[in-house]
Amino acid sequence: MTKRLPCPPAPGPLEAHAARFDDLFGTLAQRRGFREYLAGLLLPRDRNKTLTCLAGTEPVVGAQHAAVQRLQFFLSESTWDGEQVNARRLELLLADPATTPHDSGVLVIDDSGDRKDGGATAHVGKQYLGSVGKIDRGVVTVTTCWADERLYYPLHAMPYTPAHHFPGGRNDPAFRTKLQTGATVARAAKTARVVFRAVVADCAYGDHNTFRAELSDARMPFVMALKRGHGTWQYKDAFRPVDAARELAWHGPEQSGDWQPVTRNFRNGRTATWWAADAQLGWWGPDGVIRLVVATTDPATLPEMSTWYLATNLPRPGSPREAAGCRRG
Repeated sequence: MTKRLPCPPAPGPLEAHAARFDDLFGTLAQRRGFREYLAGLLLPRDRNKTLTCLAGTEPVVGAQHAAVQRLQFFLSESTWDGEQVNARRLELLLADPATTPHDSGVLVIDDSGDRKDGGATAHVGKQYLGSVGKIDRGVVTVTTCWADERLYYPLHAMPYTPAHHFPGGRNDPAFRTKLQTGATVARAAKTARVVFRAVVADCAYGDHNTFRAELSDARMPFVMALKRGHGTWQYKDAFRPVDAARELAWHGPEQSGDWQPVTRNFRNGRTATWWAADAQLGWWGPDGVIRLVVATTDPATLPEMSTWYLATNLPRPGSPREAAGCRRG
């Protein structure tokens, strides 16, 4: 076997980290490209998502620079396995006491979109892009990250491929919706033995019964945001989360009725008093398989910008389901 050539080291302590991936790269060019990519991500450069800035050259005019072309080849053409590299990264994170997950953290599911012109790039389509707040041409990636009060880090990422890329469109066997992709990356975190208290997501995921059902089937607890007008149940006068919240008793902070005070802590040290309560909406209730939890700054007016409606399969504290050890629906 040919002896491996030494690789120019990455700056400072980054080399010790990069060296732990060397066995996953078969050539000197790959090992060097990996170090250049890591350094480019961490250096304080503007627009560090562009190849020119990752390589340390001028935007646009530096696109043909040799360092940019090397990095382009490393990222798009070189034959290393991205899933193996990510698995090694997670292995290191899970083994380090400073970053190992625990069951008080959460698994966050989200997606991010980047505008992209043309149609040659894989996964490009006209779709909603959160980064620009509207429908436009671009690429959307569904991601998971683990987070607690101290830190957060990404786990898995999977691009969403619009239906027009498949011969059969949305009926093609290979097509996956963003919700199905979200469930896939959530299961990947569980397979990687990442522990967490619950899966959390915004209403883009929480408003969909099928998504919540997939998480329950995978035995994963969840806390999902809902739109205030979500739902179609006709249960007495309440058929939306906001209607259910309005039926809760509230007579002011001194006679809070169904509401309990909750202290919200911010990163800058500031605190604020919110109010939380379990509401009844159709078959969702305090001791049901699914609970509707409302948190707000003002139970009297339920201001739209500071009231959260949450669906969860976690048992209510002190409930029979908690006593029975239930962690999911």
